[in-house]
Amino acid sequence: MIKNLGLAFRAGKVVSGTDTVIEKLRKKQLYLILLASDASDNTKKKINDKAKTYETKVIETYDSQTISISIGKSNIKVIGITDEGFSKIID
Repeated sequence: MIKNLGLAFRAGKVVSGTDTVIEKLRKKQLYLILLASDASDNTKKKINDKAKTYETKVIETYDSQTISISIGKSNIKVIGITDEGFSKIID
């Protein structure tokens, strides 16, 4: 559930931004990616291609505003969950 996203963020188990998410993917440190449904096509392609390569699930259910509000930031398009436990309760 998206409501647990704020908890994961406060616990330091969330990274945001396309480049940071891709970097964590390459290091195999992500368990789940939330990609805003209103992200640009370029961002969606980049994230989905990398996630497929590294076999990481991507959820595109929520828009940028919903994701941003959940973690108390603004204009967030992509976040990665770095903790397996949190990824299961958010998924």
